[in-house]
Amino acid sequence: MAALDTPITYVRGVGPRIAALLAPKGILLAEDLLYRLPFRYEDRQNPRSLDELKPGEMASVIAEIRGAALLHTKRQPIFEITVGQGNLALKCVWFNGGYLQGRFRAGQTIALFGKIEASRSTRNLKMIQPQFELLPDSADDEATRLLEVGRITPVYESLGGPQLASRWQRKVIFQLLENIRNNVPECLPKAILERLKLPAREAALAAAHFPPEGTRATALMEASTPAQRRLIFEELFFLELGLELKRRRGREHKGIAFATSDAVRAAIREVLPFHPTTAQKRALGEIVSDMRQPHPMRRLLQGDVGSGKTIVALQAMLVAIENGYQAALMAPTEILATQHYLAARKLLARSSKNYRIALLTGSLDPDRKRSVRGQMRRGEAQLVIGTHALIEESVEFARLGLVVVDEQHRFGVMQRFRLMKKPGESDGPATEPDVLVMTATPIPRTLALTLYGDLEASVLDELPPGRTPVVTRRLPGQRADDVWEFVRKQVALHRQAYIVYPVIEGSRDDQPELDFSQDPTDSREANIALSTTAARKKPRKQNKKASLFTEPALSDGKSELRSATDMYEQLRSGALRDLRVGLLHGRLDADEKEVIMRRFQRGEIDVLVSTTVIEVGVDVANATVMVVDHAERFGLAQLHQLRGRVGRGAAKSYCILMTGERVSPQAEERLAAMVRTQNGFELAELDLNMRGPGEFFGTRQAGLPGFRVANLIRDRELLELAKLEAARFANAPDPNVTELERQRVWDHLRNSWQRRYGLMEAG
Repeated sequence: MAALDTPITYVRGVGPRIAALLAPKGILLAEDLLYRLPFRYEDRQNPRSLDELKPGEMASVIAEIRGAALLHTKRQPIFEITVGQGNLALKCVWFNGGYLQGRFRAGQTIALFGKIEASRSTRNLKMIQPQFELLPDSADDEATRLLEVGRITPVYESLGGPQLASRWQRKVIFQLLENIRNNVPECLPKAILERLKLPAREAALAAAHFPPEGTRATALMEASTPAQRRLIFEELFFLELGLELKRRRGREHKGIAFATSDAVRAAIREVLPFHPTTAQKRALGEIVSDMRQPHPMRRLLQGDVGSGKTIVALQAMLVAIENGYQAALMAPTEILATQHYLAARKLLARSSKNYRIALLTGSLDPDRKRSVRGQMRRGEAQLVIGTHALIEESVEFARLGLVVVDEQHRFGVMQRFRLMKKPGESDGPATEPDVLVMTATPIPRTLALTLYGDLEASVLDELPPGRTPVVTRRLPGQRADDVWEFVRKQVALHRQAYIVYPVIEGSRDDQPELDFSQDPTDSREANIALSTTAARKKPRKQNKKASLFTEPALSDGKSELRSATDMYEQLRSGALRDLRVGLLHGRLDADEKEVIMRRFQRGEIDVLVSTTVIEVGVDVANATVMVVDHAERFGLAQLHQLRGRVGRGAAKSYCILMTGERVSPQAEERLAAMVRTQNGFELAELDLNMRGPGEFFGTRQAGLPGFRVANLIRDRELLELAKLEAARFANAPDPNVTELERQRVWDHLRNSWQRRYGLMEAG
């Protein structure tokens, strides 16, 4: 009899050869295979007939193959099959479908799933790129036919090649469920299952893979059946329990109990440039309350662009400094680190005290680096601002009390830990500094609960005085001349402007700023290297009395992919020739970037042509115009960050989103959202819904767990419930939960979840 911890090699139907193919996919045990749930289900009890189908709907169809053909066109090969039921027919089309040649023959029965569309050439309907599966015929065994016909059939994502396709998985999983019957240990307490009306683990696994007769197909596709909810809750419960344990153990570590005397409060008030907002007061109160505790603070400070996070962080750092400790701020780029350094030096100059601030970045010459490291080691530098250079092996602090990490999602989690482990020797190796993580990327609560689940959260949800709403408009590239004329008028009013392009040069190769939003349309276009030097068509005549910000924009004509370097040359010799135009992008060395940014900050550059290197942290109050060219190629988070670069002064500010010729439906939705709202949290929710959690920060984001059955977008309610139940289990023991059940929960967390996520240490 098999068990959940049976090595996958010994599962019936697998063996060493297939086990070697499954191992890279994380399938090492029988449990790993069972928790790969179907990604959809087909109701093959009562399949749809062709005469019931309507254009625009998603449908599952079982029909007979009548014919197949591979059509060669100039652009791509197209594979077609015709399926039928009686006198009715349905055409199925796959673009670039040459790989399907030879897969089908007349007379086979096929199950199809896809969107029904009207056919222009015939009266018949068609499916484009449908998912398909050939159904068993008389040559297949009885078990295969039993699992695929006359029931709600699970459909699995392929594990690699036809041999590991859905049919193979159905057979192996069905046999595995039979072999582990009455041998699946329960990992959740009975009291929780009864309270939440969830089935037992073994029953849930069986029903999730092979739904019993009468299960609603809509509930299955929404992952809302009791069996699915139980498995989703289980995964989220152990995730939150592991994070709760990390928080609890963090509170057991030795920290620094900072004092907040009248002298400390006076020092903070002395450097404030304006009266803080209610949100800033609340956030600082939460931070200082944590800093008073004898265990290390672990807190996230989250706020929209321009909400004043840096001022709050600086006040927290002053608390540490006034207590005789050092503070460190780590930023992801040298531009941002330098800007933090200059801003902190300016603010602290308001104080009657002589605070000692140091800047440590990778581009400093060796002598300067050695000097700064010496000041840090001796405790002479009270506030150190830098980049990754702060976590190099040669860096030591005398008495590090507070670590501030800016734009945490741009660092790996381990980088934050490495800086935390540099407290210096004076307080002993067991003492850890407080940690404040800042991000200007609005994070939906559900994502924050997992990405920053070990941190308490403070949110800045209002803008400080002086910040004005930014007028946002979308315009086609054909109206570029109108945009440049508007930029000239703003410069005549002694304002400054940014013009941002998606690429440095005409090719997308080796361009670190490029971070397209991954629409299917965008991806195809992004793989084509387009010239940017061809002349544009002349714009249509405009009503001279109409304002650039009132006339509706209509897109016609063609536009090519414009780039920063080409447009810099074109603009400074053309439409903006009598203005002072600068160029900034990621290929410039650090010194060049710093010189250009300082010139722009001093007002020596009127218009800065740039890539997304200015997306985060650049703060020029006099800049009132942000032009984003090819805005359809940027993600929502990028567009919102770029818009946040303006509106930082008292003058009215503008964001102009210029588009190219082709705009995909997804890009249309993003652009409409940008025009509709400036609420970063609302945009972040939409961004999460559109891209999914795996792409929200990029697929390489460190610390974001890869879920087996849960989905952060779909399962928000269960995530909140799991967090509550995990906190109750860890901190307020339920008398209805036996000691044996409690031990089983901790054992499961330790054995299963440590193997997959490393969420907890043994014990």
